[in-house]
Amino acid sequence: MVATLQHEGVEVIFGIPGVQLMDAVDAVYRSDSIRWITTRHEQTAAYMAFGYARTTGKIGVAMVLPGPGALNTAAAVRTAFARSVPVFVISGQIPSSYIGHNHGVLHELDEQIDIFKNLTKWCRRAYRAEEIPMLTREALRQLKKNRPRPVELEIPYDLWSQDAEMTLVPVEKGPTMYPDPTTIAKAIDILKNARRPLIVAGGGAANENLREDITNLAEAFNAPVVMTTEGQGVIDINHPLCAGNTVLWSNPIIEKADAVIIIESRMRSSGGTHLALRPDQKLIQIDHDSDELGRNHRIDLGINADASPALQALSVSREGPCASEWKPEEIADIRHKIRQLLVEAAPLQTSILDAIHEVLPEDSIIVPDVTNLAYWCDITYPISRPNTYLDSSYFATLGYAFPTALGAKIGNPDKPVIAICGDGGFPYASPELATAVQEHINVITLLFTDGAYGTVTGIQDRQFKGRHIGNVLH
Repeated sequence: MVATLQHEGVEVIFGIPGVQLMDAVDAVYRSDSIRWITTRHEQTAAYMAFGYARTTGKIGVAMVLPGPGALNTAAAVRTAFARSVPVFVISGQIPSSYIGHNHGVLHELDEQIDIFKNLTKWCRRAYRAEEIPMLTREALRQLKKNRPRPVELEIPYDLWSQDAEMTLVPVEKGPTMYPDPTTIAKAIDILKNARRPLIVAGGGAANENLREDITNLAEAFNAPVVMTTEGQGVIDINHPLCAGNTVLWSNPIIEKADAVIIIESRMRSSGGTHLALRPDQKLIQIDHDSDELGRNHRIDLGINADASPALQALSVSREGPCASEWKPEEIADIRHKIRQLLVEAAPLQTSILDAIHEVLPEDSIIVPDVTNLAYWCDITYPISRPNTYLDSSYFATLGYAFPTALGAKIGNPDKPVIAICGDGGFPYASPELATAVQEHINVITLLFTDGAYGTVTGIQDRQFKGRHIGNVLH
């Protein structure tokens, strides 16, 4: 298993050693290229793998014990699912002969794999030692296939020490999904004839670093670009066609558009609502996952393909003038008015974020937790590069930021990494301060304290006449 991981370029494993893993951990020790990092909790091992994978484009690996260890990864694994990040969880398992018999063996959990079926894209259990390389390879293939999402592989304790003939075979890279030329022609016709075409870029566009492709498409059709929180950085913040963030889908430029092309986004806001479009607006959606086409909104045209070749085909194939009427000063004015509204709504938060932005270089990586300042950060902080703003997407996982930032720093030792936390979320993973010191992970943590679960306090003030319970923190 370790040889297969090493062969596929895995450089780091996050985890906690234990009895059902010792043979595997020893194999990591004997590896000449894989670094082992011991965390203080299994959940943070998976979060660190998430942060590492999200910022490097590599696979994040977490290795944990069965039962309580595996269960502790659940929130982080599902966050990786929500954010489409390739996290590989390797779980130990009780001896094969005891599985399913409920004998009360150490760390026993009946049908642990059934739990991971609801958390991951793919999960399997090895039953023979000979299967381990093949299953490891298949797990890695699944991570790279179509939409990247977490996978889990569990290996019973007794298989680690067995001798068997095994063959290491390279992991196959999935074929590129090229767009149908007829569909591309229809999309070009819609965009070319639109007076106000608009591009909405989602998290998948950031994952795949489609910055050049999206910029070329925007310039080809004179189409402004708005980004979801997950998609920030896919066009230069100073580009005249950059129209900023979707701002919970209320960016007024969306209302002005007559044709919208959605690139690798599920078309949902962080509040659970969907993209508000008029019935007369044309909507094109590009996604390599066919299940996402039209899932959350009606569409006029779906392009099921890898986004990069689809965008290139749209940009290159356009001929003749386009009808776009967008003017740079109009786009700039919309951005300015949005900024003024945000400053008026949250003067303290925007001033703090401005101060942070003033001192950070553009390639800094920011990891916001589920906390008041981070909510405003989602829609006001100017992100210049893809994969440098690591939100937890719709899973909105409290306590996520600090351990995720540690993993991001492991993968990006030369870039500043900043976790923005509140006093409600930071204690979830505060023991990992010890990991940071032990492993020399110099993450910057900004901890904003108000002695409360601030969101809870606000809800109780607005909806329950100030009847506070469970909101105060010491």
